[in-house]
Amino acid sequence: MSGIKTYLLGVLLLMMRGGIGSAQSISEGRIVFERKTNLVKKYKNEGMRDWLSEGKKIKKDSFELFFNDTASCFRPIESDLKETMSWATAKGSVYRNLKTGAVLRIRPILGEVFFYTDTLPFREWKITSSVRNICGMRCRKAIWQANDSTRIYAWFSEAFTLDGGPERFSGLPGMILGLALEDGSIIYFAKSVQVGPVKPVDLQFPKTRKTLYKSADLKKKIMTEMRNEKWMWDAIEDAFGIW
Repeated sequence: MSGIKTYLLGVLLLMMRGGIGSAQSISEGRIVFERKTNLVKKYKNEGMRDWLSEGKKIKKDSFELFFNDTASCFRPIESDLKETMSWATAKGSVYRNLKTGAVLRIRPILGEVFFYTDTLPFREWKITSSVRNICGMRCRKAIWQANDSTRIYAWFSEAFTLDGGPERFSGLPGMILGLALEDGSIIYFAKSVQVGPVKPVDLQFPKTRKTLYKSADLKKKIMTEMRNEKWMWDAIEDAFGIW
């Protein structure tokens, strides 16, 4: 009889463990992400490559994602320490109103910080059978073919009710905890997941006296101003494209 009880207890524990990784239940919390940028792969210019020393090839930035069932906020984590090569990577914020679908962004572009409205792009994800563990959570792998030369991998957990992730990435049945360009030039991975209530202030778009542009209008404005600087167009497209 004791053997049967032990067997049933084991089955129950397996069911409970499986439920943590598959059942959607987490609707509020904070996720800390680390982004690694390979500057040699990001900047194709040979002069830039020669300038980068061995210790400066990988740049790390930290972000936090606050979320509940009505809104989310993805933003950089500021540090009191002096940052070297701050110009080498852009650190923007993305605010989402989950009820209205509104997306508000704050992003530095070519040395100036802009505030603008945006949308969540549609991405045709291909979900695979591959899985990995991130922050103790079972994540499934999905692939998005952005264009002929750019493929992005995402690892998402179905334990979350929100279909979100770093930057503007969404559209999967759960939260994206890992995100990577195929060439490894930019990689996001969650370092910690905290489940619990979020303060309203952490989800509020900051007040500003700056002009609030529409994404299309802002892109047109910058492209016009930089029409003679074609070497900067890739950076502009990057700001309004994939991310």
